[in-house]
Amino acid sequence: MSTSIISVRNVHKWYSGVHALKGVSLDFAPNEAVGLIGDNGAGKSTLINILSGAQPASEGEIMLEGKPVKINSPRDAMDLGIETIYQYNSMVPTMSISRNLFIGREPLKYSMFGLGVMDRKKMAEESVQAIAGAGLHLRSPDALVGELSGGQRQGVAIARAMHFKSKVMILDEPTNHLAVKETQKVIGFVRSLKELGITGIFISHNIHHVFECCDRIVAMARGEVVLDKRTEDTNMKEILDVL
Repeated sequence: MSTSIISVRNVHKWYSGVHALKGVSLDFAPNEAVGLIGDNGAGKSTLINILSGAQPASEGEIMLEGKPVKINSPRDAMDLGIETIYQYNSMVPTMSISRNLFIGREPLKYSMFGLGVMDRKKMAEESVQAIAGAGLHLRSPDALVGELSGGQRQGVAIARAMHFKSKVMILDEPTNHLAVKETQKVIGFVRSLKELGITGIFISHNIHHVFECCDRIVAMARGEVVLDKRTEDTNMKEILDVL
């Protein structure tokens, strides 16, 4: 589709003879929330790792807004506007909220030969704005992330993506191990992405959560896309039958 924010074309991935992705082609439209579901080993995590720069594709092409791109590292993905929020390691518990918001993109007061002093005042001020913009109510940007609940950590990660004007946000199992109230908060975040002009890719084992917040559902099995439909055009039985 010419209107796609990301297009994946005939992507393959092999691991020591294991064919993990088998010619996957997908389009993700601007301001769309896509639920990506499948059992363990279906290929969804491999696909996301390729889009986030964690590992390269063995074969195939990725296009951003119609132009071929190379994503060789997480830094490449971030520079292209692709932010990934992983289930376990999107936040550093021993660092403050402000440090986590700017990790890898710290503003400097000055720099020389690639080294410099972080502008902590700017980080704190912009962190307060970013947290408020994500609808979070946290006491201080200096609080340690390790003191936050699981839902609050996901909220900080989403605030980071919003602050840096990401075009695409990939959420890897963001509702795992969360309480019901926190789960609903994260689902609300996913729903709100389109209002912010962000395309969301929501990876989950929980089909109920996907139906709650996604415009479209893509199911994967055995390294292939086995279903790709608008949410209103499918149902739980149809999805379970193809997995």
